[in-house]
Amino acid sequence: MSVSTPSKEIQESPEAGFGKRPLGKRLVGANTFWIALVLVALIVVFSAIAPGEFPTLFTFQTLLIETAVLLVLSVGMTFVIITSGIDLSVGSVLIFAGMVAGKVMEAMSGGNASGAGWGVITVGLLAAVVAGTAWGLVNGFLIAVAGIPPLIVTLGTMGAALGAAYLLNNGSDVRSVPVVLNQTLGYGTSFGVVPNLVIVAVVITVIGAWLLHTTKFGRYTFAVGSNAEGARRAGIGVTRHLLKVYTLTGFLAGIAGFLSLAYYASTTISAHTTDNLNAIAAVVMGGTSLFGGVGSVLGTVIGVFIPAVLKKGFNITHVQDFWQMIAVGAVLIAAVWFDQRRRRRRNSR
Repeated sequence: MSVSTPSKEIQESPEAGFGKRPLGKRLVGANTFWIALVLVALIVVFSAIAPGEFPTLFTFQTLLIETAVLLVLSVGMTFVIITSGIDLSVGSVLIFAGMVAGKVMEAMSGGNASGAGWGVITVGLLAAVVAGTAWGLVNGFLIAVAGIPPLIVTLGTMGAALGAAYLLNNGSDVRSVPVVLNQTLGYGTSFGVVPNLVIVAVVITVIGAWLLHTTKFGRYTFAVGSNAEGARRAGIGVTRHLLKVYTLTGFLAGIAGFLSLAYYASTTISAHTTDNLNAIAAVVMGGTSLFGGVGSVLGTVIGVFIPAVLKKGFNITHVQDFWQMIAVGAVLIAAVWFDQRRRRRRNSR
């Protein structure tokens, strides 16, 4: 009896603590409400300062497009950080997956994929997904099975994936990307105004939110992050679940790599070297706890948009980019500080 009671509590805690509470309480509890107010305040301020430039359809379309790839990466990072882990390799895996997709499409097109059709593009997408998933599986195995700390593992695979990407094309970017891919997915729109790239990112985000907040997989993710040993005693396969989480993150990095390839019409190696840190910052700013067990996909969405709005607003108002770094750093530190305060308050009860 003494064992069954706590096991039941552990199994139900992720659902009872996050899935069954009213939406408003969940948002406030995860700092999401307050960080959303920061985002709204930024939009209002920049709209007031530059009413003819900032609050325009073009500006918001650009914001959505520029954040689409990072949003896909950050959804995967949300799962990892909720388990009390970290993945520094996602940016390099994105680059590697895009490089693999580009090389595969070139090989199928005789060295120049510019005129390739959807058959070649589909194979390229599959290649990117397989490449990203493979790196995620490597991370998951080394972390969950071999027991190596996530920071060390993903620091190693960050360098390995980036080095492998350079080797694939002798350090150069792949530039012959199918024109139809760039025109349709990269810059195409639906309903006249909604970028196709954004639609894909939104669909992935919605699926990620559903997976995290309504399924057993999501409940296990919260349970592992809250108390891995307790989750194990409750019958949750912690090793297997961590393997799945890191594989999912690699899978999403592979998709992000293909989306980036479609948007830039090139692999753009140098453009993604800090994507790992940007994804981590977005997730943490959105209220996901670095200590694990707390977080939401909605918070991550907001966390992705805060730096983007700051950058766009500063560019329009002719403020140096350095101030954006300072502002993002301040918001990030504030988010971690609020998280620590909440943890201390909860532990003192």
